[in-house]
Amino acid sequence: MPPTLASLVHHSALRLAVLAGADRLETPVRWAHVSELPDPVPWMDGGELLLTTALQIDATDPEAMRAYVRRLVRAGVVGLGFAVGVKYERVPKALVEAAEAEGLPLLEVPRRTPFIAISKAVSAAIAADQYRAVTAGFEAQRELTKAAVGADGPSALLTRLAAHLKGWAALYDASGAVVAAAPEWAARRAARLSADVERLRRRQAPASAVVGPAEEGGDRVELQSLGSGRHARGVLAVGTGAPLGTAERYAVHSAVALLTLATERSRALREAEQRLGTAVLNMLLAGEPEHARAVAGELYGSLLDAPFRLLLAEALPAAAEPEAADPLALLADTVETAAGRAGEPVLAVPDGSRLVVLAPDGGAAVAACGALAPSGDETELTLAVGLSAPAGPAGAAAAYRQAEQALSVARRRGRLLVEHEEMAAGSVLPLLADDAVRAFADGLLRALYEHDATGRGDLVASLRAWLSRHGQWDAAAADLGVHRHTLRYRMRRVEEILGRSLDDPDVRMELWLALKASG
Repeated sequence: MPPTLASLVHHSALRLAVLAGADRLETPVRWAHVSELPDPVPWMDGGELLLTTALQIDATDPEAMRAYVRRLVRAGVVGLGFAVGVKYERVPKALVEAAEAEGLPLLEVPRRTPFIAISKAVSAAIAADQYRAVTAGFEAQRELTKAAVGADGPSALLTRLAAHLKGWAALYDASGAVVAAAPEWAARRAARLSADVERLRRRQAPASAVVGPAEEGGDRVELQSLGSGRHARGVLAVGTGAPLGTAERYAVHSAVALLTLATERSRALREAEQRLGTAVLNMLLAGEPEHARAVAGELYGSLLDAPFRLLLAEALPAAAEPEAADPLALLADTVETAAGRAGEPVLAVPDGSRLVVLAPDGGAAVAACGALAPSGDETELTLAVGLSAPAGPAGAAAAYRQAEQALSVARRRGRLLVEHEEMAAGSVLPLLADDAVRAFADGLLRALYEHDATGRGDLVASLRAWLSRHGQWDAAAADLGVHRHTLRYRMRRVEEILGRSLDDPDVRMELWLALKASG
C-alpha cells in the first residue's frame, strides 16, 4: 500500500510527533513538498505532505494561521510538517489550534531530522508500493495466461481474475449476451448491465465505461471492449467494491489482451473466409449453383443443402455519434454469433455499402435479425434490412431481388426489417407511400382539386364514390346524397377536365390509386 502519515510517524529514524489530526493519520501521502510561501496552494496537486520552517509566515498570528491552514485543506494537502529549532523553538499554539480546528494532521519535525530524509522516506515507500503492484500484476498475468491456454479457456481466466480483484468478472459475446461469469452468481448481475454493454458495443473499439454503484454499498463496474478492429467482438465486465489499484489494473489489462486473442480470429483467416464467401455468393447470383457448391466445401456447403434466407442490409445516413461503431459490422457480428451458438452455418459478406447474409431458414441467425428491431424511437435506426422468402441455391438471384425490394420498403417506411413475404401477403397500398407516387397523384388530380376549390362542384368526392362502387350510378349517388343524373354530369365534367375516358379500365385504376396515394 502507499505510504501514509501513520507510517511516517512510526518511522523510527524520522522522530515525528503528532500535534493535531491524530484521527486522520491513515490518509495516503502522494508526495512530500517543501514550501516557505505564505500561499503554496498554486503549486499543490493534492495529497501532499507539506514541509515548512515558517521563515516567511507569522505562525503566532491566529487569524493568519486559520487562513493558512484553511487554504491547505481546500487544496487537498493531507498533512503539515513543521520544523522546530529554526525560526521557532516549538510549534506555535496558533498553528496547532488552527490545524486542530480544520482537522489537518500537524507533525512536529525535530531539528535533527532534515526535510530530505522525510522526502526520501516517502519516495522510497511509493517506489516500493509501485514495485509490489508491478510484481503482483506480472504474477496475475502469468496466472491468467496459464488459465487462458487451459482446457476451460475464458471461464478459467474469469475465475482467476475475479479472485485477484476480490470481486466478479463476466464475458459478453459480440451480440451482447453473457457467455461466462465468475463466480456463478455474477451472471445475474452481469445480465442487468445489458443496456450499458449495448451502448459500449456501438462505440468504436477500444472503448471502456464505468458504471457506478446502483445503490448504497453496491459494486463499481468497469466495462472493457474486446477486439483489435474498429468494433467490439466482446466485452469484459469486472465488478469491485472500490476503484481498481495499480496491480488490479495490470490484471484487467492482461485479461483484455488474452480475451481479445481468444475471441478475435486472425485477420488473415477472416479475410480468406470472406473472399471464399464472396465467391460462393457471386456464383449463386450468376446462376451457377453447382460451381458454388463445389467452392463452398465444408465451410459453407451445408448452407446450400437446405432452404436459406437472403438478407440484405444497408446503413442509413442517421445522425449517429462520430465514434459510433459500423452498424453493418455489428449486424454481421450478431448473426455470426447467433449462428455459432446454434451450430449452424452462415455466410456474411460485404457488397459495396451493403451487407449480404445467407442463413438457414428458421435458424438462429434469422431470428437474431428479427430481434434487432428497437422497442423505442424508430428515428434512432441506423440500419434498414430486407429479408427474402426461403430459397434454394437455384433461386439465389430471385431471393436477392426479393431482399432488395424489401430493403427499399424498409427504407421508405422507416423500419429496421421488412420481409418479402410480408409484402406479398399484405396490401399494395402501403407501397404508395413514396414521394414519386405522391407527386404523380398530385399532378393527376390537381385540376379536379382546383375546380372544387371554386365551389362549382365536388368532383373529387364524387369520383371517389363512383370508383368505390365500381361505376354503379344509383349506389354511388345514394352514398353522396345526390340524384344519379347529377352524378352523371359530374363524371362527364371529370372526363372533360382530365381529358380522359372513364370507360378505360387503366384510367380508372390510375385514378383510384391516385386518390389512395393522396389520402
